[in-house]
Amino acid sequence: MTDPRERGDKFERGLATRRAVLGDAYVDKAVDNADDFNWAMQQLTTEYCWDHIWNRPGLDRRSRSILNLGMLAALNRPHEFKAHLRGALNNGISRDEIREILLQIACYVGIPAGVDSFRLARELFAEIDSQG
Repeated sequence: MTDPRERGDKFERGLATRRAVLGDAYVDKAVDNADDFNWAMQQLTTEYCWDHIWNRPGLDRRSRSILNLGMLAALNRPHEFKAHLRGALNNGISRDEIREILLQIACYVGIPAGVDSFRLARELFAEIDSQG
C-alpha cells in the first residue's frame, strides 16, 4: 500500500509555486498541520491548484492573483483572501494597484465585500510593516 503522504513530481512543482506565491511560513503551517484526515486536501490543493492551474502558461502569476482576489472577495473567504493578498504583493502587485482592485471589487461584488477587503488589506499591510 502506498503512503498517503507520498509526494510526487506534481506535488513538488505545486509546492514550489505555492511557496513562491504565499510564502514559506504560510505553506509550512498548512502542510505541517496536515494529519491523516486532511492530507488528501493538501495534496489536492497543491497538485491541482498550484501545479496544474498556477503553472499553466496561459496567464502570469500577477494576473492569477488579481483574479483570485476578485473571486475570493465574491465568495466571502476572508482567510484565503488575506493569504492571496500577500500572494499578490509577492507577485509584484503594488499597494496602489491593490487599492484599485479593491475598489473594483466594491463596485462589482458589493460595498460590504469592498469594506471587508479593505479591512483585510489594512490588517495585512500592518502585519507586514511591523515585521520590518
